[in-house]
Amino acid sequence: MKHGLPVIGLTLDVEPPGGYSKYPWYALRSNYMAAVAEVGGLPIGLPHIEHATEAALDLIDGLIVTGGAFDVDPALYGATDLHPTTSLKRDRTRAEHALLSGALHRDMPVLGICGGQQLLAVLLGGSLIQHIPDAVPDALAHEQTTPHTEPAHSVAITRGTRLHAIVGADSMRVNSSHHQAVAAAGQGAIVNALAPDGVIEGIEDPRHRFCLGVQWHPEFMTDPGDRRILAALVAAARPA
Repeated sequence: MKHGLPVIGLTLDVEPPGGYSKYPWYALRSNYMAAVAEVGGLPIGLPHIEHATEAALDLIDGLIVTGGAFDVDPALYGATDLHPTTSLKRDRTRAEHALLSGALHRDMPVLGICGGQQLLAVLLGGSLIQHIPDAVPDALAHEQTTPHTEPAHSVAITRGTRLHAIVGADSMRVNSSHHQAVAAAGQGAIVNALAPDGVIEGIEDPRHRFCLGVQWHPEFMTDPGDRRILAALVAAARPA
């Protein structure tokens, strides 16, 4: 922690040539960093340099694994079939897996957002639904077409969980931008939030100091609980 601000590392997306640059480039929506700064953290982006994972973790006090328009490699949770809708960024996933694994080994506070929650579940030994419409009868539209500053659906927060203690409510109104979801949270992990159609929206691992995943995007501050989630991560990243 430098200058009294907990340093929160955020994983970056990577894009192929085109658009911003004719060369491959890193990307992250600015509201991820703005939201962390707003609740008292100093956000920094983490590039995909696997051999420098430990050095990167030495620089930060907490980790956010961000979302993106891609999916976790099914091979990581033992699936042999690849759904036609599944899109991979294997280099990014390898880098995020190394950072998340290293952070948990250090008992560093971690928050997985959207795809970051899915990777957290897989790392904890869980598995994923590769395409919600094919696996969940009468599923909600989990890929909303309205702005993400607006809620898409509610989630029920499980009493007695760390998430419930953080948000102080039995439910939240959240945005939604995913076609995959957690199928099993992993041994020792707890499901702490569910959508009305039964889709898992939040997980946590009580064996760690702060280990939380949410399927929605709290950086948009759609619900009052979103700020509390990010503030709790930053608070957990402060030295005791």
